[in-house]
Amino acid sequence: MIVDLSHEIVAGMATYPGLAAPRLETVVTRDASAARLGSGASFEIESLTLVGNTGTYLDAPFHYHADRADLAGLPLERLVNVPIVVVRAVGRRAVGAADLGDPAGLWGRAVLVHTGWARHWGTPRYLELDCPHLTADAVDVLVAANVALVGIDSLNIDDPTDPRRPAHRGLLGADIPIVEHLTNLESVPDADARLIALPAPVRGMASFPIRAVAVSAG
Repeated sequence: MIVDLSHEIVAGMATYPGLAAPRLETVVTRDASAARLGSGASFEIESLTLVGNTGTYLDAPFHYHADRADLAGLPLERLVNVPIVVVRAVGRRAVGAADLGDPAGLWGRAVLVHTGWARHWGTPRYLELDCPHLTADAVDVLVAANVALVGIDSLNIDDPTDPRRPAHRGLLGADIPIVEHLTNLESVPDADARLIALPAPVRGMASFPIRAVAVSAG
């Protein structure tokens, strides 16, 4: 079974308050290419202009720490075929250490926090700042457990009203990538699923959209 964990990127969409929406333009039309080829064949080429934090995206450590890995420097073992642990936290605004379960079960895994906030995607409610997030003590547990990656199906992995940003600072400072704006976590099995979450390897860039999928035998 394959579960798509990424939202579609649509021109004009809003991902986070204050960030520019993506723009999709055609730079080579089918009519123009058909006229140039003169063989009955045609093609189209588009230009997509977006900020890195668009749709479902990954933050590399470089996002908060200038001396850490950018997108091109991310180790693939943190992004490909990583065993998943899903933390079920629907209805909780502040997801704390006690919600994570036994830290021994988190070691080396992709920890995906299922809050249910994705149900608001595409509505004004999704962009409001009382979204579910991790607390500082949860971050401490995740760092100590040497997790491979942490993702959440919410507007922000931190409380947007807290300028300290403990999740971004702590996880990225420990070289643990973050994925925000996941979806469909309710469909991911609690055990035996693996994550693929690959951004384009852009040198000097901190965040980029991904196609995240969970793969299981079920």
